[in-house]
Amino acid sequence: MLYYKTYMHPTSIEWVVFIHGAGGSSSIWYKQIREFKQEFNLLLIDLRGHGKSVGSIRNIWKEEYTFPAVTEDIIEVLDHLELPPAHIMGVSLGTILARQLAEMEPNKVKSMIMAGAVTRLNFTSQILVTLGNTFKSVVPYMWLYSLFAWIIMPRRHHAESRNLFINEAKRLCQKEFIRWFKLTKDINPLLKFFKEKDLSIPTLYVMGEEDIMFLEAVKKIVKEHKLSFLNIVKACGHVVNVEQPEVFNQLSLQFIRNQQQTLTGFSE
Repeated sequence: MLYYKTYMHPTSIEWVVFIHGAGGSSSIWYKQIREFKQEFNLLLIDLRGHGKSVGSIRNIWKEEYTFPAVTEDIIEVLDHLELPPAHIMGVSLGTILARQLAEMEPNKVKSMIMAGAVTRLNFTSQILVTLGNTFKSVVPYMWLYSLFAWIIMPRRHHAESRNLFINEAKRLCQKEFIRWFKLTKDINPLLKFFKEKDLSIPTLYVMGEEDIMFLEAVKKIVKEHKLSFLNIVKACGHVVNVEQPEVFNQLSLQFIRNQQQTLTGFSE
């Protein structure tokens, strides 16, 4: 089973599940834990091959990674802990896994918070993916990962997010990086399906105004999905929860509180 860590609230029955992106780990959420644990139970997960899940027996498998298979790992943890329907929070590629989880097990998802959401690959990101797939077996993976990090988070004030992702990615081995990178071939067909299918699950997108790769696509999907909402954070790049944690936490916590109030209203 994946490595996970929980923070238990003495009275709350609400859970928030945190899903990090590719090359990262659950440590990406370190600026959220203190505030969120004051109101909710928290579950932080390290995806296969990442963080403290590196030693998992799954890492010796030779199977090709797929989004459903990686999401099944998360579901295994939720089932093991017997969690009630939860608020699922993802960042970057973790937002794809959050959406895949909602597709596979909608009864486990109360709402979704998507930070730096990936809903479509634009022309630039498709070029990067093509280059990565061409050279992934011959170029040291940290060169590729560092290049991608600089392109996605290019500005000086993106440095903390960029360095955090690069340092976390150093825990991956070349073979594990290649397994995850092969997932990119499935991204566009999967994202097209997600765009066309509205699950009617309350979803908050929190995007940086400087997220040049992914913001425009999120604007479009929010217009089409009736229970989706978008907040754009000024002077902020891709990893909003690290670059602007105060704003991100305020927006996310209020969104979850609103879901609770709505459900309470229905029950009364």
